[in-house]
Amino acid sequence: MAKVRFHKLAAIGVLIGFAAWMGTGEFSSVGSAAAEAEKKPTAAEQPKAPTRTVAVITPPRVQHARAIRMSGQTEADKRAVLATRVGGIIAKLPVKQGQHVKAGDLVLMLDAEEKTAAVETARQLVAQRQAEADAQERLVKSGNSPKLQSDIVRSALAAARSQLEAAQAELARTEVKAPFDGVIDRVPVELGSSIMAGGEVATILSLDPIVGKGEISERDLSYVKIGDDAEVKLVNGDTAKGTVRYISRDASTSTRTFRIEIAVPNPEGSIPAGMTAEITVSAQPAEAVILPRSVVTLSSNGDLGIRAVDKDQKVSFHPIDLVDDTPSGLVLGGIPSDARIIVAGQDLVSEGDTVDAVDADAEMIKKLAGAPSGGLPQ
Repeated sequence: MAKVRFHKLAAIGVLIGFAAWMGTGEFSSVGSAAAEAEKKPTAAEQPKAPTRTVAVITPPRVQHARAIRMSGQTEADKRAVLATRVGGIIAKLPVKQGQHVKAGDLVLMLDAEEKTAAVETARQLVAQRQAEADAQERLVKSGNSPKLQSDIVRSALAAARSQLEAAQAELARTEVKAPFDGVIDRVPVELGSSIMAGGEVATILSLDPIVGKGEISERDLSYVKIGDDAEVKLVNGDTAKGTVRYISRDASTSTRTFRIEIAVPNPEGSIPAGMTAEITVSAQPAEAVILPRSVVTLSSNGDLGIRAVDKDQKVSFHPIDLVDDTPSGLVLGGIPSDARIIVAGQDLVSEGDTVDAVDADAEMIKKLAGAPSGGLPQ
């Protein structure tokens, strides 16, 4: 009986003690007290992200002519559509398509028997009036004729000469001659056919020099001047050298571009007019560097440029000026002379990042550029 009472008393005591412990509220800090006991790390003790390693180069500066490319086509230096000034029957047609002619060569002649006769008649009349004038001059000098009569004879001679000139002019209208050296490109008439005044006789082209015509943008206009070297690459792969001979000073209202003409020597006439061509103008040389194409990247604002590392090992961004695109790489201007340009890892860092910059070796540069040995600066 005493044993039973002891267990009851013990249970009551444990219950009272548990109730007292709960009343203190200490149970809410179980586990948290131990965590608070552990010392929290300071900001300086937080683990740092590893510094990213990038490859850099300091390329040499070069003088490179700016290449300005544009689409265009070839055109004849001169082009003329020849026409008759009077109507008639075609009596002579000594030219054919593709024939080379010199300035003044006969291209077409109309039947002109009446006009030829009129010229001969006028010429005989001039000879007669000249003889009369000479005879009258002798009579006046000998005193056998008054001077007034001599004036009348001279007036008749002048009228005869005017008549001859008019007849010759009328005869000349029946002839069509080449206005310049060139090639006959088209002859739409046939010998013996009738033609009206103003009818087309032939088309003549002057192909030496041949002219490459294109449109240059507003941005590039300031880099080009008359006399600059240029290259015209035809659609068939042939290339020819020439010079800038004309730059329009009036922009197209629709494209805001300026017409430009390249004169290309073409003594054999091997380059025809009307061919599609790519025109490249070599402007004044500019200071630049040659870099692999993969180096170019975009800034956070979307600008095209390159990333470099400054003396504090921080990343900076430099917009570029594309001077030329060559098989060896991009020729870029606008880059500071002391810039250490990132050639590997530039897309994995941002402006202001601190990096570990190591010099890129020649093999890395060749691999990036895909260029042959010696193609890029080392």
